[in-house]
Amino acid sequence: MNRRPIAAAALAAAMTLTGACEYTAAARTAAPARPAQSPRATGSPTASPHAPATPRRFDEAGFEGDLRTATAITDRFWRRHWTRFFTGAYRSPRVVGLYDGSDPAATPTCGGEPLERDNAEYCPAGDFLAWDAHLMRSGYAHGDAWVYLVVAHEWGHAVQNRLQRRLVSAAAELQADCLAGAVLYGSAADGDLAFETGDTREIVDSFQVIGDRTPWTRPGDHGTASQRLQAFSRGGARGVPACFT
Repeated sequence: MNRRPIAAAALAAAMTLTGACEYTAAARTAAPARPAQSPRATGSPTASPHAPATPRRFDEAGFEGDLRTATAITDRFWRRHWTRFFTGAYRSPRVVGLYDGSDPAATPTCGGEPLERDNAEYCPAGDFLAWDAHLMRSGYAHGDAWVYLVVAHEWGHAVQNRLQRRLVSAAAELQADCLAGAVLYGSAADGDLAFETGDTREIVDSFQVIGDRTPWTRPGDHGTASQRLQAFSRGGARGVPACFT
C-alpha cells in the first residue's frame, strides 16, 4: 500500500445503542489547544492558529483514494494489533461507504430507520459503517485529514461493539476519539501512514468544527472540541491501552 499523508482521526461514537455521531459544524473561531506532538509524526502546521480554513479546489480522485486508504489502514491496524490488546479474533465490520442522505430511497437503514443526512454512523444491528457523501466531501474540501478522522472514529465504535461491556467507557464518544488517535499514530509507526506539514493543523481545525458547545457529562455526549482533541491526543501519544484507563 502506498504511504498516504496522515489526515486526522476520530470523532465521537454513539455506542452500540445508536452508533450515530454529531457532525454539526461549529463556528470556526479561535482554535483549541493543540494535540501533543508525537515523535512518530513529522511536519508542523503552517496556518495561523486563528485563521479560518480556506476551501481548496476539490480533488475527486484524491478524495476517493484517501477514503479507500483510510478504510484500509484502519482495518489493517486492528487486524495486526488486535491480539495485543484484546482476547478473541478480530472481525472486520462491513463498509457500506458513501451514501446520499438527500435521497431517502437510496439511503441505507439501521434497525429499520434510514441513516441521517450529513452524518456518519456505525450501525451495530448490521455491523456496518457508512458516511454521507455531502458530509465527507464538504469536510475534505478543507483538508484530507477529515476523511481519516471520520473513518477512524466510526471504526472505534465498531471496536467498542466487539468488546465486553465493562471495557466500554461511559464517555463512549471520547473513547472513540482516543481509539482514532491510537490508530492513526499507530499506523504511522507501522509505516502505513506518514504525516505531512499541515496535518496537525487540520486535525485541530476538524475538532474545532465537530466539538460540542458543552462538555461531556452523560453517556452519548460528544464533548467539547478541547475534550475531544485531548482524547485523540492521548491515544496518539500512548496508544490503545490509554483509551481504557
